Amino acid sequence: MGVESIVICVDNSEWMRNGDFIPTRLHAQQDAVNVVARFKTKENVETSIGLLTFSDTQVRVPLTTDYNKIAKSLQTVEPKGSIKFLTGIRIAHLVLKHRLNRNHRTRIIAFVASPISEDMKEMERLAKRLKKEKIHVDVVSFGEEEENIDKLSHFIETINGTEQKECHLVQARPGPMLSDILINSPIMVGEDGKPIGSGFDFSMDPMAADDPELAMALRVSLEEQRQRQDEETRRVQQESLEQMQTGEGMNQAMETEETETTDASTLPGTAEREEEDVEMQELMQNKEFLQSVLSSLPGVNPEEALQNYRR
Repeated sequence: MGVESIVICVDNSEWMRNGDFIPTRLHAQQDAVNVVARFKTKENVETSIGLLTFSDTQVRVPLTTDYNKIAKSLQTVEPKGSIKFLTGIRIAHLVLKHRLNRNHRTRIIAFVASPISEDMKEMERLAKRLKKEKIHVDVVSFGEEEENIDKLSHFIETINGTEQKECHLVQARPGPMLSDILINSPIMVGEDGKPIGSGFDFSMDPMAADDPELAMALRVSLEEQRQRQDEETRRVQQESLEQMQTGEGMNQAMETEETETTDASTLPGTAEREEEDVEMQELMQNKEFLQSVLSSLPGVNPEEALQNYRR
C-alpha cells in the first residue's frame, strides 16, 4: 500500500459503554485500533499514525512512527459526551495537511458507534473537499447503523466519486470480534490488494514482542478499568434495590396491597364463596338432609347424633 500518513479517529462518546460488542464497544474498538495500527506500521516502518478522539475532538497523538504511543494513549480514552463527527474529521484533515513528509499518501480511519447528528448536506460538502485534496477516508461503523447508514454511505460515495474506490465503509455487527472483521475487510489489504485475513502474524497482545513491561502495564490498566466498570454496575444495582425497599417503592407496594384488599370483595370468586356459605348454612338447618347424611355413616345413630348437634 506504500507509505501513508494516517489519522485514526476513535469514538469515545457515552454510547461506547454499550455491551453488544464484548466486553464493551470501547474495548472492542481499542483492540481493533491496536490491530490496524500494528498492521500499518509493520507493513511499512515509515508509515506514521496519529490518534484523535471524536467526543472532545482532541489530538491524543500527533503523527508518529512509534506504534507504542498509540497503544498507550488508547488506554486513557474514557467514554464521555457525544460524537462530533464533522469537527473530528476536519481536525484530522488539518493534521494531515501539516504532515512532515509531503510524499506520504493521506488517510483517515474513523470508528463510529454513535448517532451522527450532523446534516447530510454538511457531510457532503466536507466529503467533496476531502476528495479534492486527495484525502482517503475509511469508516468502520459498529453501532447505531440504522441512524447512520444513509449518511455514512453517501459520505464515502461522494469521496470515491465514479473514478476511484479507495475509500471504504465497513459495517460490523455484534458477534465476531471487531478486529477479526477488519482483518478481512478492504481497510487491511496486503501487497496483492486483498484483505490479509488470518495470514498476518498478529498476537493477542500486540506489544508483547516489542515491550514486555509496557504490555504488562497495559494489561493491568485494562483490568483496573474493568473492575471500575463492575463496581459502577454493582452500585447502580444496589441503589435500585434500595429504592424498591424504601421510599417510593414501598409506598407503591402498600398502595397496591390496599387496592387488592379493597377490591377483593368485588371479585367474582369471593361472591361465589359467600353464596356457597349461605347455602351450607341452610342445609345444616335441614333435618331431613342431616338424617340422610348421618345414616350413611357406619356405627352412627342418626337420632342421637342429631340431638347432640342441636345442643
